[in-house]
Amino acid sequence: MVFLRSLTFNVAFIVWTALMCVGLLWMLLLPRDRMMAVVRWYLGSIAWLERTILGLRFEVRGRENLPRSGSYILAAKHQSAWETMKLHLIVHDPAIVLKRELTWIPTWGWYAKKSRMIAVDRGARGRALTSLIENSKPVRDEGRPIVIFPQGTRVAPGAYRNYRIGVGVLYEQLGIPIVPMALNAGLYWPRRSFIKRPGTIVVEILPPIPAGLPRHEAMIELENRLEAATDRLVVAAGGPATVRPHAESLAETASASP
Repeated sequence: MVFLRSLTFNVAFIVWTALMCVGLLWMLLLPRDRMMAVVRWYLGSIAWLERTILGLRFEVRGRENLPRSGSYILAAKHQSAWETMKLHLIVHDPAIVLKRELTWIPTWGWYAKKSRMIAVDRGARGRALTSLIENSKPVRDEGRPIVIFPQGTRVAPGAYRNYRIGVGVLYEQLGIPIVPMALNAGLYWPRRSFIKRPGTIVVEILPPIPAGLPRHEAMIELENRLEAATDRLVVAAGGPATVRPHAESLAETASASP
């Protein structure tokens, strides 16, 4: 049954997304805010397909922890493609940090550029952090949330990967709070997997880490809180806990890439 549901959903998702990408190209002529309203409608339709075909729902806890005004960094766990399609349904008008190469993808990249995401040149070592800061400052000044995946890539539940320094540099240079976002999506929508499982994905928004702390301290606080909350959600849903290095070594082992 899970296989048939997954097959049906994957086909429906691919066909529907292809139709929308082509059929809604006219949106690129609209003002950005109107285009984003249609994008949210599309993402809502994907959530409907998930509920209807897969029996997969989601619950968001802690919305009260989101700042009511001004920009902030939403530091989100990244376990699967699922959360990338729900960010616009969870927070208002987010700017997601992504690889510049993704904006070169025909059709999809056009939407990403129109949405004013934060493209980072990860191919150039010295330019990566510079482009991250340069492209994030206008977003901060607009008061939009900046979404970054602190580990830089998808990490399966129970696996550990170093937190990269990009989120810490953003925090230090932009002078805005970090809001950690935990989730257990990888248990139901595993990375690089055809199979999608029924159930309820839980997303939990944690209290902000206030602006102004030393970068080293903020990075350790972020990782400790985000990993603990994610483990709690994963284990409660029957998944594995994460074996982590000692807290004292967290900042020292962080990569220098954003």
